[in-house]
Amino acid sequence: MSRIRFALAQLNPIVGDVTGNSLAILDAVADSYARGARVIVTPEMSITGYPVDDLASSTDFIRQSEAGVNSLAARLASDGFGDAVVIVGYLSEAAETEFGGARAHNSLGVLHEGRVLATYAKRHLPNYSVFDEERVFVPGDGTLVLEMGGVLTGFLICEDLWRSDGPVAELAARDLDAVVVINASPFDTGKDETRFPLLATRAAEFGATVVYVNAVGGQDDLVFDGDSAVLDASGSTLLRATQFEPALELIDIGGSRESADGIPLTEPHDDITPFIGADLPDLEAIWEALVLGVRDYVTKNGFPSITLGLSGGIDSAVCAVIAADAIGANRVYGVSMPSKYSSAGSKDDARELAETIGCHYDVQPIAELVTPFETQLSLTGVAAENIQARARGMILMALSNQHGHLVLTTGNKSEVAVGYSTMYGDTVGGFAPLKDVFKTLVWELARWRNAAADSRGETPPIPLSSITKAPSAELRPDQTDQDSLPPYDVLDAILEQLISQRHSISAVVSAGFDRATVERIANLVAGSEWKRRQGAIGPRISRMAFGRERRLPITVRHTPGLG
Repeated sequence: MSRIRFALAQLNPIVGDVTGNSLAILDAVADSYARGARVIVTPEMSITGYPVDDLASSTDFIRQSEAGVNSLAARLASDGFGDAVVIVGYLSEAAETEFGGARAHNSLGVLHEGRVLATYAKRHLPNYSVFDEERVFVPGDGTLVLEMGGVLTGFLICEDLWRSDGPVAELAARDLDAVVVINASPFDTGKDETRFPLLATRAAEFGATVVYVNAVGGQDDLVFDGDSAVLDASGSTLLRATQFEPALELIDIGGSRESADGIPLTEPHDDITPFIGADLPDLEAIWEALVLGVRDYVTKNGFPSITLGLSGGIDSAVCAVIAADAIGANRVYGVSMPSKYSSAGSKDDARELAETIGCHYDVQPIAELVTPFETQLSLTGVAAENIQARARGMILMALSNQHGHLVLTTGNKSEVAVGYSTMYGDTVGGFAPLKDVFKTLVWELARWRNAAADSRGETPPIPLSSITKAPSAELRPDQTDQDSLPPYDVLDAILEQLISQRHSISAVVSAGFDRATVERIANLVAGSEWKRRQGAIGPRISRMAFGRERRLPITVRHTPGLG
């Protein structure tokens, strides 16, 4: 019986960086080859990064992708790795253009002995949730099966595994030893509840070992968590890579063929123990996803640093700690911008937070900036309140212009949902770490992060009073959020049903909520679409995030209560 060592290269590609991504693959091959691996598997679109969106319609980019694959194959051979099999994901030009302009396949390439030995084009193109692949790709046809050193192996790309028809059914009839699946599958809080049961089901259907390799990293508003794995035909997990960081894991896979009629490979002689990573608790997984999303947005876009307003409240505190965890506190610039309504406690909390995490800290009072606007324009009420937020936004953007910082906007999903924000004020920023995090979850994350620090013997970073005090924008005397909104536990429960579950107003009322309150919240959500359309992107952690997944018209006449 044959035995071949596979390497699962859980990589973090950058969209468009064909040269850099190819070098990362080459490094992974060199490392794993030295440890006896002869089949190296990389994620979906590992050459180009994912998602490429309308870059898939660029003939120049498609050809750059194809040239990158051919160059990588030649480089592997010239560097002494020609006898290895390297599986990559890339864009390939389709023979025919689809209606609507799609002209590329989402492809898998098998590199061996200096050339692209075989290819497979993704057949099932997801067109739901965050995916829009039917718009940009041409579906493939057929299957790919290769014998590699006696291990008869089939190949799939991501969505192909999730549907039982087509390539899954065809491979299940082939008496395979292994099925390799390359993926760029984004994180959400329920992913592992479906991912691993699916892998176990498919392994049983194939009667074969499943090698699942997923991308890792942040790409705009998506976060890929890795979590690559190998499962045997009984559904048992043989290998599981660490989540939220690049990894290179090795495992030996047996084949049923005594001799290799296909690709001859050298079997490894030393024994290895495959790594099996832990299943992260939900709050830790969410925190890691937010940190990774911020880190990669900053680094992949070349920002030297981050700046954000520190109000002493829970949202800015959590954002500051996420930023410090992501890129180091020495690259985070917190700015306290007190008004005449800012409490001493809030100013103290902002200072304490900055001192604890070790970020840069500056105080820029806004009263003298606000007064001329109030006087000249005779502002009162909400207009006078909002000019304070806009003064703060101007300060942060000025500092960004001066020093190159990325401005983080600190609003949470509850506020984004109902429009509890000031356009060009607290919405100012290029990235929104909490955009997909309801307010009640912000508090849970704060308590978790403090407990995690305490368990390591560190000072909890978030001041206790920032967690326990009533939330307030402090734009007028004695203001609290609950002057304008229901309690956040009620608000978030309603928003969860209206937005995440897409329930009708009547269904939410039937679940035990007051009709007037539900209708008011539904109106606020509908009336705030124009704000969300202009807002910064942020890491997606749920299955119904604002942006790619929830797209509604701005101009629409909506009558509550008809659902």
